[in-house]
Amino acid sequence: MPIIQAVDRALRILDLFDEHNTELKITDISDRMGLHKSTVHSLLKTLKAHGYIEQNPENGKYKLGLKLVERGNFVLNSLDIRTIAKRHLIDLSHKTGLTVHLVILDGKEGVYIDKVEGTSGIVMYSRIGRRVPIHSSAVGKVLVAFQSQEVIQKILDGYDYVPHTSNTITNEQDFLKELEKVRKLGFAIDNQENEPGVQCVAVPVRDHLGQVVAAISMSSPIAGIQEETLENMIVLLKQTADEVSQQLGYGIHQQKLGLTI
Repeated sequence: MPIIQAVDRALRILDLFDEHNTELKITDISDRMGLHKSTVHSLLKTLKAHGYIEQNPENGKYKLGLKLVERGNFVLNSLDIRTIAKRHLIDLSHKTGLTVHLVILDGKEGVYIDKVEGTSGIVMYSRIGRRVPIHSSAVGKVLVAFQSQEVIQKILDGYDYVPHTSNTITNEQDFLKELEKVRKLGFAIDNQENEPGVQCVAVPVRDHLGQVVAAISMSSPIAGIQEETLENMIVLLKQTADEVSQQLGYGIHQQKLGLTI
């Protein structure tokens, strides 16, 4: 099926904006797209008319419009797992004072679909909708580890192990070893691999088929984690993930296998 060029260009313009590029001049967009300014102007005018792009009246720069927030909320609210997990995430954050995330796998990255801020005071470089690398995050490791070998190999084919800190895993061999460890333990740890000074622990959430469909994680300053604290985090995370999994029908899967719930 052929791609409609104008639609493709409009969507590519939206993709140019992120947390580092919240506003762009038309010349910036033109240069990055490799298109003439008149073409870009027409595309921006159309996106602006529909509320997907706004223009700052003070500097003339363009930014994403509120229509995207509206549409994004429609998508998030349609995710049953987010609705089911919400209460459990809040309870977990209240018990620990830590920031809690709910993440799903999308292609070769994790995507935050929910977040409950903790009271610890640490500023987490995360937000709903943000993508997170699989090789340097606890949630990413969990989301990949429990996939089939065929799916894992497909994900890792051509994967770029970008080093985010000195602790980041930077090659496939070490990452596969890490995934094996995650499968054996039933949880994953990001030990300052994605953000300096931050340690994250994540566990899997399973659906009625027993498949891992999401990961729940807690994050804490590395200075505040003792061995006993870490063990307690893992216990609470597993309890929370089990509760969410049961509501997603995992108990039915266990019954079919003749397991005790």
